[in-house]
Amino acid sequence: MSGEVKWQHVPVDEVLALLETNREGLTAEEAQLRLSKYGFNEVELKKKESSLHRFARQFASPLIYVLLAASFVTFILDEYADMAVILGVVLANAVIGFIQERKAENALESLAKMLVPETSILRDGQRMIIHSRELVAGDIVLIEAGNRIPADLRLMYAKNMRIDESMLTGESTAVEKNIDPIETKNLSLAEQKNIAFGGTLVTQGSGLGIVVATGSESEIGKISELISKTKKISTPLVRTIDQMAKTLAIVIIGLAILTFIIGKLRGFDNLEIFFASVSLAVAVIPEGLPALITISLAFGIKRMASRNAIIRTMPAVESLGSVTVICSDKTGTLTKNEMTVRKIYTLEGKFDVTGVGYTTEGDFELKGEKTEPFEHPALMETLKAGALCNDAYLKEEGGIDGDPTEGALLVSASKAGKFYMPRIDTIPFEPEERFMATLHQDEERNSWIYMKGSPEKLIELSSHQFDGKELSPIDPESFLTAAEEMASEGLRVIATAYRKLEHGKKELVADDTKGLIFLGLQGMIDPPREEVKTSIFKCNNAGIRVIMITGDHILTGHTIARQLGIRTDGALSGSDIQGMSDEELTDALKTVSVFARTSPEDKSRIVGLLKQQGEVVAVTGDGINDAPALKNADIGVAMGRSGTEVAKEASDMVLADDNFASIVNAVEEGRNVYSKIQKVILWTLPTNAAEGLVVLAAVVLGLRNPPLLPLHILWINTITALGLGVSITMEPMEKKLLNRPPRPPKEPLLLPVIKQRIVTVALLMVTATFLLYFFGLTHNGRDSNTAQTMALNTIVFFEIFYLFNCKSIHENVFRELFSNKFMLMGIALVLSLQVFITYNPTMNAILKTSPIDPVDWIVIVVTASSVFFLIELEKYVKKKRKMN
Repeated sequence: MSGEVKWQHVPVDEVLALLETNREGLTAEEAQLRLSKYGFNEVELKKKESSLHRFARQFASPLIYVLLAASFVTFILDEYADMAVILGVVLANAVIGFIQERKAENALESLAKMLVPETSILRDGQRMIIHSRELVAGDIVLIEAGNRIPADLRLMYAKNMRIDESMLTGESTAVEKNIDPIETKNLSLAEQKNIAFGGTLVTQGSGLGIVVATGSESEIGKISELISKTKKISTPLVRTIDQMAKTLAIVIIGLAILTFIIGKLRGFDNLEIFFASVSLAVAVIPEGLPALITISLAFGIKRMASRNAIIRTMPAVESLGSVTVICSDKTGTLTKNEMTVRKIYTLEGKFDVTGVGYTTEGDFELKGEKTEPFEHPALMETLKAGALCNDAYLKEEGGIDGDPTEGALLVSASKAGKFYMPRIDTIPFEPEERFMATLHQDEERNSWIYMKGSPEKLIELSSHQFDGKELSPIDPESFLTAAEEMASEGLRVIATAYRKLEHGKKELVADDTKGLIFLGLQGMIDPPREEVKTSIFKCNNAGIRVIMITGDHILTGHTIARQLGIRTDGALSGSDIQGMSDEELTDALKTVSVFARTSPEDKSRIVGLLKQQGEVVAVTGDGINDAPALKNADIGVAMGRSGTEVAKEASDMVLADDNFASIVNAVEEGRNVYSKIQKVILWTLPTNAAEGLVVLAAVVLGLRNPPLLPLHILWINTITALGLGVSITMEPMEKKLLNRPPRPPKEPLLLPVIKQRIVTVALLMVTATFLLYFFGLTHNGRDSNTAQTMALNTIVFFEIFYLFNCKSIHENVFRELFSNKFMLMGIALVLSLQVFITYNPTMNAILKTSPIDPVDWIVIVVTASSVFFLIELEKYVKKKRKMN
């Protein structure tokens, strides 16, 4: 429709005409027609890796190379059965990896879709919010600071607007925008000051823009490229495991060579010792470990998403288990973000306001008695200022569209009547200035400025006060005292002021905001979320400290903190922080957990000093001003509902419900994921080590018929990885995860207890396997196949019993033996397969197994169960010692 027009040269009215739209926006019918004709505001995603390439990549592992080399040698030696089994294991591993990787990618893609931004537009003259992908050329888009521009826009109104276009032009500073047509030809993108390009970020100001290009016609066709693109699942932990695999491959090759040398010295022929070396390599390789860890992380992400915590960066899953401090906003995170004006203070008195939420039903009371608001001019002017200096809207069906604080001011004003005066200009709210101003004209074209903001700021800008009858020089003390009283009751306090300007004024300048007439204060309550108090109690038990960092009044923040159970020794304001050295603030951070009226620099500084003290810090934020702290934190947490695109892209995690409780849930899930990874390692390494030791010991002892053949080990590794290993990743969350202190971030993956288990379990399994192997050889004069079948089943049963031990590293598991139905199903599958290969003639021929007597099964089960009772006894003894 519009790809050939150079919109930067065209005046606004002509743009509207060319796009067959107007200042009230398109009609819904026309928008739908254009959407069906020109398509969604999106471009085709970058071509994904083909399935064939992804499948081939599953073979790119040093451990797999060892197995492939072994299969090649067996082929040359005409040992086709061995070759087939080895290749079968390799293929099975590739298929499992392929399926799990695709599942993980699908999970992340579905989560990315949850983060697709929405945008505010005008249609049929009404403001509404739609998905940005539904934008069409001719739509009128409302722009505010913190937004990401959803498509290429020709600006039709711009107030103090600056846009960061660095991702598109490379310019490091934000560009100031205007609406004037540009005559100069052949402009670079950076010089097109009246165009807002899709994908760029609004850092300041507000405005309106006409959509002139969407999808593939825009300069940047994708709205949230950094969010919707998913990264390959790779984390420091997975990379550590991969590196460990490479190291293991080198060690295994070295051990295989050593085994070959020992075998030659013991008189083995080349074929025998080769198969022994292959057996050792196959036994020790934990080829399923990286896949199991990846599965644990992927399932962890899904569980977090189901609990409203959307992970954007994979390292966040690991880091969550180490969080020691959570720095949280107050409004909307610790509280409900449903503001209701409860008290109004003017020089006429202290008024109570009845009514709940965003319904306009309610009355005004003075000294406990109902009063009519129009009898109090200062009250009416206070309400009028709150209604006019306001960007929110009351919906006909109930509720508000816009900021909750502004919504509360609209509702309180509506309880007194309707206030309307055409708006001419605006100075939007900026965190640094702490006020918003609007310019209005009445029917006689008299100009008035109405302002709202923090009491301190508006008192500073005011020269007079209004008592309902006359003006007098402002007395700040009465208003400041009233503001503190409101704040001490947990109310958020907004001040209002106004001033008459010169007749017919059309634009606000900085000097217009001075010499104001102060009107009054409105105190609104944002009640704490019921579930947050419980979550903070959990944090206290988990050794996680909660710090509130809010833009509200210091008394408001301190009151809410006390109600929620946040432990703090007083509170500090932004001005207090700015007057402190780093050493003084560090010392204060040891006891103070409430910080109010803070700037973005203050918040980022607090986070930095906490990290210097060795804390692992999670920080919440929703605005562009929170981005520095989010980036500086170990875990940046953005709000999914109220958060700006700047905050989301600076974050590691997004809360779908903006609820502090979801952070605590995510921390618990993070601990759970790491705990499962440790359990996977705890089970995998000792069992693999035991299999390798069996092979090595057989060579050292000079056994021509070892307890385990290469085929046996391949079989064991395949069925146990599928039936037993994967089931650990399905293990239910341990109940006392949040009763433990945070995991030190530098804690080694291989805990001392894991190293000890590797030695204990491996030696026990090797000893028992040889005993039962020799028992099978000597009992009733049976052959080596029967003895090897007993050894094979002994190893498998040891791994089954030891799997139950791994349900918890430190706690006894007797009460939780049957809590994981997937584990029970996996064990049933493995046992069925063992019976099948023991008694099926075809499998006997392939795997060189033989049927065994019922009494042999009893001996195997009794012997293998020893590992379970031994490890549980060890846990019990250690726990008793720790208690004493």
